[in-house]
Amino acid sequence: MDPIDEPETGPLEAIWLGRMAYRDAWALQKRFAGERADGVAGDRLLLVEHPAVLTLGRHSDESHVLATPGDLARRGIEVIRVERGGEVTYHGPGQLVAYPILALSRRGLLVRPLVRALEGAMVATCSAFGVIADRRDGHPGCWVEADGASPRKLGAIGIRVERGVSYHGIALNIAPDLADFDLIDPCGTPGLVSTSIAVEAGRPDEEPSTAAVEQAAVVFARAFATRLDVALAGFGAAESAPPDSEGDPLAAGR
Repeated sequence: MDPIDEPETGPLEAIWLGRMAYRDAWALQKRFAGERADGVAGDRLLLVEHPAVLTLGRHSDESHVLATPGDLARRGIEVIRVERGGEVTYHGPGQLVAYPILALSRRGLLVRPLVRALEGAMVATCSAFGVIADRRDGHPGCWVEADGASPRKLGAIGIRVERGVSYHGIALNIAPDLADFDLIDPCGTPGLVSTSIAVEAGRPDEEPSTAAVEQAAVVFARAFATRLDVALAGFGAAESAPPDSEGDPLAAGR
């Protein structure tokens, strides 16, 4: 292969955005994806927690939003249709959302391996906090008892690729209020059971915590970079202190 055709191998820059309104993060994704497609920026991984919001994939069925417009308005929850694939998704406090802005063709990366890397990073994050999870054939995301009698969903995936660059991404339930998932048929599947790391680790009363989401984001960023075999820069890079049992809000039940 001619050297000019070699895949790019530069680092993945992870950025922690804290709690940010969905529309603001959506605009940031589009800006960064455009910069990456234009060749003026490198690959980035945006890590964020959102206030409560419902998003619909570009072809998703609005009937899977079970709450009435009045109920959503009273709670200040917006419904936004976006470009990604997939069905309706809930985002809210206590949930880690990650948006990989990757130039797939320049990396020599196909969509399926990207999805597998995202699923693997979610599984690794669950494992780091004491929860055994896995992927489930035919059902993208992250699951507990994936092949058992009672599969429960911990994380969802929905991506978009434009001009060879991915955006949108994953949502992993750290310790959200699971009652909010009753607003929808999660991922367009009536009866689907949503769960969280906190619940599966035996802490069902744990309150949503941005600090806990941030610590999970560190683990996720490192696991994702490892699965892509790229160096991680910025938030979550090697110089950052990893979560530990003394300072981890997840372990402490805060």
